[in-house]
Amino acid sequence: MTIERIPQQRIDEAVALLRRIEKEFAPAAFANSLGAEDMVLTDLIARHTPGIEMFTLDTGRLHEETYRLMQQVADQYDQPLRVYFPRPEAVQQYATAHGVNGFYDSVESRKACCQARKVEPLGRALKGKTAWITGLRREQAVTRRELPEREFDAAHGIEKFNPLAAWSQAEVWAYIHAYGVPYNELHERGFPSIGCAPCTRALAAGEDLRAGRWWWESPESKECGLHPAKRDKAAA
Repeated sequence: MTIERIPQQRIDEAVALLRRIEKEFAPAAFANSLGAEDMVLTDLIARHTPGIEMFTLDTGRLHEETYRLMQQVADQYDQPLRVYFPRPEAVQQYATAHGVNGFYDSVESRKACCQARKVEPLGRALKGKTAWITGLRREQAVTRRELPEREFDAAHGIEKFNPLAAWSQAEVWAYIHAYGVPYNELHERGFPSIGCAPCTRALAAGEDLRAGRWWWESPESKECGLHPAKRDKAAA
């Protein structure tokens, strides 16, 4: 993995946007997936904009390494990380209808699992919020190439911000190393993108950054419903 210096302008621009969100869009919340990008935002928010709430979604099927990182975040930062869980009855209904691992059978079945374990809990986490923040980047996937820094989330009726949209993977890691930011151990084992354990694998040589997520599907379908590929752009 190439490590380079992070341009100060990149940091300054991200901090300026976060400060604007904290001031003009309260209450705002950061949806922390605990991936490398989200750990950069965790550090930036804890340092500069503690008025922005942080939360994460525990689907119940995360890697053990991800749970260890949750504890590291709690130990290293004063910023609380609120955890949202799926509703037990929704998980039970899914398992009854599709089987515990039915997400391997079809895109529709997989998205139904994501709906129960991720999309519905996100709706609860964003209730009452004016805006939410993600660590999405344009470089991550074909479904994200046109990602703006600001957009309107019609599903939740609030603004959505992607402060690291223009950052490169090298810049993300340069920040992590420069500021001593904790990160998931799986990144050291070939996992650039980390989700639920049954749906994430390490990359083979030459594969793109999202190839390890839902690897049995085509690239065009590799979203869980939290971030629809079709976007309503808003003027910044």
